[in-house]
Amino acid sequence: MKGKLPFSSYASIGFMLFALFFGAGNLIFPAQLGQNAGTNLWPSMIGFLMTGVGLPLLGIIAMSFSGSRNLQELSSRIHPIYGVIFTSLLYLTIGPFFASPRTGTVAYEVGISPFINESSQQMGLFIFTLLFFGVVLLFSLKPAKLVDNVGKFLAPGLVILLAVLLVTVIINPMGAMEAPQEAYKSGGFITGFLEGYNTMDALASLVFGIIVINAIRAMGVTSNTDILKTTVKAGSIAILLLGAIYIGIAYLGATSTQVFGVFETGGPVLSNAASHYFGTFGSVLLAVAITLACLTTAIGLTTANAEYFHTLFPQISYKVLVIFFATLTFVIANFGLANIITYSVPVLMFLYPLAIVLMLLTFLSPLFHHARMVYRSTIAVTFLISIFDGLKSLCDSLGIAYFSWMQPIVAFYEQSLPLYSQGLGWLLPAIVVITVTGSFHRFQKTAAVHVS
Repeated sequence: MKGKLPFSSYASIGFMLFALFFGAGNLIFPAQLGQNAGTNLWPSMIGFLMTGVGLPLLGIIAMSFSGSRNLQELSSRIHPIYGVIFTSLLYLTIGPFFASPRTGTVAYEVGISPFINESSQQMGLFIFTLLFFGVVLLFSLKPAKLVDNVGKFLAPGLVILLAVLLVTVIINPMGAMEAPQEAYKSGGFITGFLEGYNTMDALASLVFGIIVINAIRAMGVTSNTDILKTTVKAGSIAILLLGAIYIGIAYLGATSTQVFGVFETGGPVLSNAASHYFGTFGSVLLAVAITLACLTTAIGLTTANAEYFHTLFPQISYKVLVIFFATLTFVIANFGLANIITYSVPVLMFLYPLAIVLMLLTFLSPLFHHARMVYRSTIAVTFLISIFDGLKSLCDSLGIAYFSWMQPIVAFYEQSLPLYSQGLGWLLPAIVVITVTGSFHRFQKTAAVHVS
């Protein structure tokens, strides 16, 4: 039994985790934030790093701390049916509904879109995503070591390419930062905090956590304490690297608006910056690297979804599920990157509070002896608030008025809950419910011990 590992082992797991996290959203959202935040970049970036970097690390550590075999087992502490529904929703969100289609559309926007006429963009997206998800389908039907090996070489290669671009930006910025867009003029920190949801990494961390734990066990670490310590060290390496890239890309975005203006999404920021500094060769090289990185991410997400839903529905073969998810992802990808981002926000506003509160409960669980009552009451209160955050975002996305039955509830929340207008109305109620129900359970337990 080994407790301590050499630094190379921590680094190996850390880079593996970085490669798992590093997908399409990690490139476009910091660039978009930088463009929109302008001179308010740094407070906005701190908020973004809290949800884009801090929460994924907490998610990985929470899975290790919990001792659960997977997310479904952990979330079943609320109720077995809740465990299945929550885990399924999370897989679909980071899979065929949003994150997986985003891989194809980001690869298209960065690599192909700049070379296609405006009038042919929709046809170009269709042809590219047909080929892209065709390759995803082929590799997902027979997951081979080739994808793992490509990922191992690709992640460092892409990091080196980005590092060269970002160092060039720091040494020779394209222009000065301009005034922030409306959403970032006041409350840049909160806007950045909510923008970090879009990476979906905190949700993914609850799935990836078990991959990290299995990798650590495979290295001979067996005690729960040592597994937890190793998870923290390896996770920190991945997250520091991710954070550094986020800051660099956001700075690139903030200094690009004088030259390019503000784009609808972050995709064109990187391709235009590469072209600006290194000409066509630079933009083609970046496009190829990003396309391959997005491809490996899409294959990983498709296989993960097919494997999970095959365990739920063993009567449906893995092959049928792969074909279904690859086809669904292709269809959704053709709505375009801007639409995918727009419609993912309501789901993330609903799911993220539930995921964050589950992490919080996991860490505090020993204090209230893992009482199901505390889990259920806290999640119930969080759900009743976050479901309306999601519905509000949906109405905003569609540009329609709030449904009439929603209005009195939303008005009540706005008047009663601190931080509700900033999208964090669930936070204080969740903490209060954990404190009250947790204390009640401990008091009951203590009283029962004295009586006996």
